[in-house]
Amino acid sequence: MHTFSDTFEQYNWDDIKQSIYAKTAVDVERALAKQKRDLEDFKALISPAAAPYLEQMAQLSHQLTQKRFGKTIQMYIPLYLSNECQNICTYCGFSLDNKIRRVTLTDEQILKEVEAIKKMGFDHVLLVTGEANKTVGVDYIKNAIKLIRPHFSHISMEVQPMDQADYEELIAEGLDTVLVYQETYHKEDYKKHHPKGKKSNFDYRIQTPDRLGNAGIHKIGIGVLIGLEDWRTDCFHVAAHLRYLERTYWQTKYSISFPRLRPFSGGLEPKVEMTDRELVQLICAYRLLDEEVELSLSTRETETFRNNVIKLGITSVSAASKTNPGGYAVYEESLEQFEISDERNAQSIADMIKENGYEAVWKDWEMGYSIG
Repeated sequence: MHTFSDTFEQYNWDDIKQSIYAKTAVDVERALAKQKRDLEDFKALISPAAAPYLEQMAQLSHQLTQKRFGKTIQMYIPLYLSNECQNICTYCGFSLDNKIRRVTLTDEQILKEVEAIKKMGFDHVLLVTGEANKTVGVDYIKNAIKLIRPHFSHISMEVQPMDQADYEELIAEGLDTVLVYQETYHKEDYKKHHPKGKKSNFDYRIQTPDRLGNAGIHKIGIGVLIGLEDWRTDCFHVAAHLRYLERTYWQTKYSISFPRLRPFSGGLEPKVEMTDRELVQLICAYRLLDEEVELSLSTRETETFRNNVIKLGITSVSAASKTNPGGYAVYEESLEQFEISDERNAQSIADMIKENGYEAVWKDWEMGYSIG
């Protein structure tokens, strides 16, 4: 079966990087003048040569986003079910080699968390666990979805990659969206950051969206952890992956997230720093490449930054996030996966969205209205 791995093997990291950094103002202006842009245009828009054109990119991005999504911002919240993990990852607070108290929520605790989240107004929840197949495998996730399905109109998850049959089972229970970040597309450095555990298998991870597409998932979220490698080259690969997925699994929706490496206990320092202006440039470049893709921004980013980029292409934001299991109501003592930056409560985020002239959408669709 053809997968993105076959396409990925055609790309040489160093050649792609060199090509991006060789782009000129002429290339940028040519890309900006087009109605439909390709991956070469995307290279120009994320290149250093595009920096002086940021205002023009932002205006175009705003127009395209508003045309496709209107003046709405989707609200969601992560629900951390467990910090058990069998992987060693150099950048994560849940890493197996971190000596922390491990917590996995019981049914009763999950429902307490759900109750607290519902009181905040959320109807879109993202289930998150560490990658520990024995503790929080398919059966645990399936049970969690059964518990919370009556309370939410949209259920996403960010857990360990699974086989296609596992995804089919969870979709049948009511799973709508799966987020699976490659972390980095630099194959050699990927191994350095994931020395132990199932996650060390680069090919299995990169083929996960293919398994999801074949399973018939409603939406797939992709991205990289910005800071592990040269962000421009990594994000080109995200764009290439998106193009492949949209062409291959055209009935599925897609989203991209922009997590920048954040501190955690004993944390990894970013190999490459990305400035706020560069992140704005990247957000706009994705929008100029693809009018349909959803762009999501988490509470990793600061209050000021999130306030200012709402109008530039973002379509969904998390709010009031706790990145440890039981963080909303159970209050189990456990380490956060990473530090958040925007600590405002959900209503404050909704008010900020409204002040920007947009509507905060807590509930975006009903399963009963979806086309089978």
